[in-house]
Amino acid sequence: MRKERTQSKGISKGAPSGFLISILIHAGAFMLAGLLVVFSVTQKEEKKFVPPKPVDRPKMKLKKPKVKVKKSSKPRATNRIVTKVQKASMPDIQLPELSGIGDNLSGDIGGFEIMPDLGQLSVLGSSQSIGSDLEGTYYDLKLDRQGRFISNDKETFRANMIDFIRKGWRPSTLAKFFRSPNKIYATSLVVPTTQSSIAPAAFGDKDASGAQWMVHYKGELVHAEGITFRFWAAADETLLVRVDGEIVIGAKWANTDTGWSNVEPDTVTPFWQSSSMDSYRFILGNSRAAVGDWITLEPGVPLDLEIIIGDNGGKANFCLAVEEQGVEYPESKQGGPILPVFKTAPISRDMMDIIYKDLVEGEVSLTNGPVFNDYGGSSAEKNAVAAASENPPLVEPSPEVSGVGVWELQDGTDFEAELVNVMAGMAVFKNARNKTVKVPLENMTDTSRHNIGLSLPPEFDINFVRDHNQKTFAMDSYDVNNIRPPELRCYYGFRLSQKGSGDYPYRVNAEMFVIGQERLGTKYIVLDRQKTSFVPTRENGKSHSFKSSQEVVLQNYEVENEPRGEKYAGYLVILTDERGREIGYSTSNEWLYKNLGNLKRQKPGNYINKQCERVFPTRPPATLY
Repeated sequence: MRKERTQSKGISKGAPSGFLISILIHAGAFMLAGLLVVFSVTQKEEKKFVPPKPVDRPKMKLKKPKVKVKKSSKPRATNRIVTKVQKASMPDIQLPELSGIGDNLSGDIGGFEIMPDLGQLSVLGSSQSIGSDLEGTYYDLKLDRQGRFISNDKETFRANMIDFIRKGWRPSTLAKFFRSPNKIYATSLVVPTTQSSIAPAAFGDKDASGAQWMVHYKGELVHAEGITFRFWAAADETLLVRVDGEIVIGAKWANTDTGWSNVEPDTVTPFWQSSSMDSYRFILGNSRAAVGDWITLEPGVPLDLEIIIGDNGGKANFCLAVEEQGVEYPESKQGGPILPVFKTAPISRDMMDIIYKDLVEGEVSLTNGPVFNDYGGSSAEKNAVAAASENPPLVEPSPEVSGVGVWELQDGTDFEAELVNVMAGMAVFKNARNKTVKVPLENMTDTSRHNIGLSLPPEFDINFVRDHNQKTFAMDSYDVNNIRPPELRCYYGFRLSQKGSGDYPYRVNAEMFVIGQERLGTKYIVLDRQKTSFVPTRENGKSHSFKSSQEVVLQNYEVENEPRGEKYAGYLVILTDERGREIGYSTSNEWLYKNLGNLKRQKPGNYINKQCERVFPTRPPATLY
């Protein structure tokens, strides 16, 4: 009997089930792929950020505090160029690259505190502000804004100054002329008769001839207790002072014999005239002094103060002094008062040296009189504090070389003896009973072996080096007889070379002092002071060369037939080991080495005697009266 096959029921009538299932699977795959493509495209669309609505926050009304702002020593970035000085360090490792140009002394070295470069301090002011000073701006009226030469005609120079004065002392009036990017800050105005080139040099142009320039000072005139006074002023060539917008004194060069002036066109008389019978009676510098109007300052109330000085070339002289109402002053040889100079702070000892070297005795006083600031305290107290701050602490001489010491052994015992020598791995000592004792170096501690090595330094050849050249200046003044005199510009250094072939793997410190002498008198001057160090090795040939980066300028000129300036006079180089013990020296003058303790108290620019004590420079005599 034939068995009949039973067929299962399909999904779609007339089509096999497997075929339909395959179609469904492929359809699902295509749908999934489509979804992925859509998802991918959607992901690439950039999202747009919609910021939230601003939130209203309650505001509080705050009262603005009243703050009295004092001038800061921080320079203004828009009109002042500042050079950052990097202090050198003295590492304990060998530095072969020290050979050649050396770093300046830095830090506190035996009581010596390094000061700013002498170029930053001049008779016209300092490159650093102390807050109570006057800010000075320099203009060269023979150059255009880019520093190109225009004219050296003296009448044109004076006419440009007159135009500035007539138009209200506005700096924009001088916009077409060269203006130095550097500023200086003055607490006094005392420029004894000297070279006109001091002005451009003070503002950073040490190579200028110094002719047809003007400096405009601005600041505040204030007195803590209140005061009634008047200015006295002398000038070669022009000086004017304006207080609260009004000119209170003007001075121009006046012949010391007759009082007559040939400054034409006249830079003073059209704007101010003195009412005092004492005007132009008394000699001050190489001119005669004018007497100003009386001024009353209320206690602590500041007034705007402006000063302009200008010179046509050759010699220059500016002095601003103060006569306080009701005060009697010592009488000069001329019969006039010896007045205190105008100052907004006590004059430092360093500035006194700069002023005194050209300031005739008995004309003005730097150390007494009122101090025009609002810091409080009497003028006498302020001047006394300033004088006391100029005395550096006493420096003890370096310890002498001595082999006597306490020595330690590996077993913990120690003994006191004098080191004599080291021979064949043995340290030779002499004890208190004058007996010789030999101790193997291997039996001694590392510290004792190190000290033994330091105590037996080799000898060094020390050769002092002078590198100098004469600088002459271009003639851009109208007067051929007033050319800036040549200067000798010098760099100093030395070369150390170890004698013998022994090893000394320790740091050697070297300190150099360079000494000059004034041309007017017999005082000496510290021209330069530097310090360096090295480790003598085979790589550096056990030698070291050092050249100071400080340029020393030696001047030679005359004022009223009196010599001025300075000349080279000698040197001292001291070598010390890591402990500061002296191991050698070389000098041109034994008195420098003999008085090393005093010499270490001095810094460049200080005047000294043969005991190396600080003194004032020789003052020029009065030759005009």
